[in-house]
Amino acid sequence: QLQFVESGGGLVQPGGSLRLSCAASGITLDYYIIGWFRQAPGKEHEFVAGISWSSSNRYYGDSVKGRFTISRDNAKNTVYLQMNSLQPEDTAVYYCARLRGGSYYYEKSYDYWGQGTQVTVSS
Repeated sequence: QLQFVESGGGLVQPGGSLRLSCAASGITLDYYIIGWFRQAPGKEHEFVAGISWSSSNRYYGDSVKGRFTISRDNAKNTVYLQMNSLQPEDTAVYYCARLRGGSYYYEKSYDYWGQGTQVTVSS
């Protein structure tokens, strides 16, 4: 059974950093684009970042460009999201997911999702 497990979330002060991990089990991530989304209370899922299998293509949402970096280690079946210069508006539950087909930007393009990890940015 395919399973994604996100970790690394927590409470951080504005301007701080966190590194999220998304570990897959039950299936390889080979050849799949993996994306990160987030959902703040009362809001819809927002695309954060995506990465191709070879890491040659990386995509970012406008709100995180220049602050977040996505990477992956295929040998470990794990995708990472390095988040720097965090701000209160980054507070959300962060999810990773596997792109099934279509645009990386839309959540409907993804099939398997993790359970999410909470990121809270507050002083």
